[in-house]
Amino acid sequence: MELKDKVVLVTGGGTGIGRATCIKLARNGARIGLNYNRSEQDAMSTASELEDMGAEVMLLKADVSQETEVRKMVEQAASRFGTIHYLVNNASITKQIALSDLDAVTDEIWDTLLDVNLKGMFYCARAVAPYMKENKIGSILNVGSIAGITGSGSSLPYAVSKAAAHGLTKSLAHALAPEIRVNCIAPAAVSTRWWEGEEEKMQRLSGHLPLQRISTPEGARPRVGSLLGVFFDGGKR
Repeated sequence: MELKDKVVLVTGGGTGIGRATCIKLARNGARIGLNYNRSEQDAMSTASELEDMGAEVMLLKADVSQETEVRKMVEQAASRFGTIHYLVNNASITKQIALSDLDAVTDEIWDTLLDVNLKGMFYCARAVAPYMKENKIGSILNVGSIAGITGSGSSLPYAVSKAAAHGLTKSLAHALAPEIRVNCIAPAAVSTRWWEGEEEKMQRLSGHLPLQRISTPEGARPRVGSLLGVFFDGGKR
């Protein structure tokens, strides 16, 4: 992968899949803007690990559901690094609700999940697009979910938000071409902090997966790395 000295902004980069992605990027020489919102200690720990690997890292606190914070974050990253080449739209949240419990799905839950998982991706993509267009190369990788394909997962609003993220990817690919490529991955069950205390539910859901097992961010990292090779290839098409 031609990532040496390329600038990559990773949202939700302090934990889970975001952390594993940052590690893979660091090993390939990328300069990393590591976004976090609430997980400050985890983000600082991840940044320290990346710096020990020799990577240049900038911690960026921002709530991706807030457009003003997103624009400020992107401006800060571009000021530090000079530009932004790639974006990993990884930040997302969920709420554990049984799919059959429709009455538990409140307007607040809908708004919160859609604001982060869908609108947050759009805000970040829109904010970085001018830098990528100026570079005449760029790539955006949205982290979706198998829940957005199957309709099953931690909750109904989460599955719907990820299905919408998959649709957003297609629309952005049309809107930002030809300078910027937009792609999406849809990981299956991955054990992250959002599933703490819900292990039994995870195991039950995994029975519907072909491999019938739960992955970990670290275990998924080689696959994440191979996908990064496709999406972050130095602008080749």
